[in-house]
Amino acid sequence: MDIVVKGRKTEVPERFRKHVAEKLKVDKIQKLDGKVISLDVEVSKEPNPRQADRSDRVEITLRGRGPVIRAEAAATDPYAALDLATAKLEARLRKQHDKRLDRRGNGRIPASEVGVAVDGAARLDDSGRLATETADEVPVTRMGPLEIRGEGPVVVREKTHTAAPMTLDQALYEMELVGHDFYLFVDSDTKLPSVVYRRHAYDYGVIHLNADPFAEAEPGGAGGALGG
Repeated sequence: MDIVVKGRKTEVPERFRKHVAEKLKVDKIQKLDGKVISLDVEVSKEPNPRQADRSDRVEITLRGRGPVIRAEAAATDPYAALDLATAKLEARLRKQHDKRLDRRGNGRIPASEVGVAVDGAARLDDSGRLATETADEVPVTRMGPLEIRGEGPVVVREKTHTAAPMTLDQALYEMELVGHDFYLFVDSDTKLPSVVYRRHAYDYGVIHLNADPFAEAEPGGAGGALGG
């Protein structure tokens, strides 16, 4: 596997190139993903003095016969940024590796035991047929603060974050940093919960939410899709 280290609008010293080769252990990466062909490391410098705490950015791109895996991070120096990006890359490789093991059958549950092992799963009767529920037995499922009776919305994951207010420019920077198409933040100017999102090409949009206790939810309102 080839490791290519390059700089974008900055020089990469030989000492750092050697450090990359030592930090990114080829045998460990190939153990997690044997289809890897090349690994690119790009170093860039943020000239904005207001971003001094994240002035050095390292982006690692791993290519192979499978999907491209990318991890990036920014810090006060390239060595710290490399450490953060490497940790992210290894975590993503390990997650992909575990998924492949699951597809091969590791951790499978026999059909006869699914009803016991998985909460809320359909049950089989003594004859092996799907057990039907009576009209009075409406299943109730709790998903976080929601109580769902019968079929209802499925909340895959719920998270609560503590966030310091930030400017729109900082929110755009954070969105690009994590590689998402949207970013939720509290606007430091308006103090409102806001979402910045990617539209077309390099265009961005921003939505601010102003709570109104007397307003009624309407289809296609502020909680709709990020578009337009």
